[in-house]
Amino acid sequence: MAAGPWGWGLAVLPLLLLAVLRCAARRLRSRSAAESAAVLRDDDVSALLVTAHPDDEVMFFAPTLLCLGRAGARLAVLCCSAGNYYNQGEIRKKELEQSCCLLGIPASSVTVIDHRDLPDNPSVEWDTQLLASFVLKHIEANNINLVVTFDAGGVSGHANHISLYAALRYLHSERKLPEGCRVLVLESVNLLRKYISILDVPLSCLLPRDALFILTEEETQQARRAMQCHHSQLLWFRRIYMLFSRYVVINSLRLLEKTTLTTQGVKN
Repeated sequence: MAAGPWGWGLAVLPLLLLAVLRCAARRLRSRSAAESAAVLRDDDVSALLVTAHPDDEVMFFAPTLLCLGRAGARLAVLCCSAGNYYNQGEIRKKELEQSCCLLGIPASSVTVIDHRDLPDNPSVEWDTQLLASFVLKHIEANNINLVVTFDAGGVSGHANHISLYAALRYLHSERKLPEGCRVLVLESVNLLRKYISILDVPLSCLLPRDALFILTEEETQQARRAMQCHHSQLLWFRRIYMLFSRYVVINSLRLLEKTTLTTQGVKN
């Protein structure tokens, strides 16, 4: 039986919506590029991504890394554990280097902290001052002037992710960071927004933020190829995550401000 006009309309509508969204995303990427330029107000930007585990760099921060790299920033990654929860630490270190290479970061710019007091464990909050000392040492040794990490929600609520925010908040609020070093934290969003992929672009553009990074379709595929390097982590739910998560396509970030920070509740 031939489809009636309503049938054809319903069949075409999703394709039209997808085309409109892609067109809107292309327009909004120009705004994203302008915000990247604002973040990179200096010509000589050396950016450090501070993560908790191998694969964080691509599962959560690929838009930031690829857009900053596109804008000409020097990039480095400091991963604060080897991801040894299932005794796969050595494998995951190699996977991290391979992933970073596809994201434009050479192995020489990738550092893994493998310390017994910073275990990969979703129920363990890392010691703030111990972690802060490692991060600050790396910042000073490599002349870093832009740090990127998780916000207070840690995107997934993982205790290790949240510990990174606590350490950077401590360094920032106590004015221990080098002069001119800024900190961007990745916005945690609700579950619905987290899994609507490119559909979250319009809302992300309307809401307040200090930086918004949106990948092109080619860069999104590049991010997904980088995730393929993490062979040991490619379980079914992570494959689904890479298909639907907005963090594979979009990063919205806020600057830490000294005037809004407090050291109350920081673990000693």
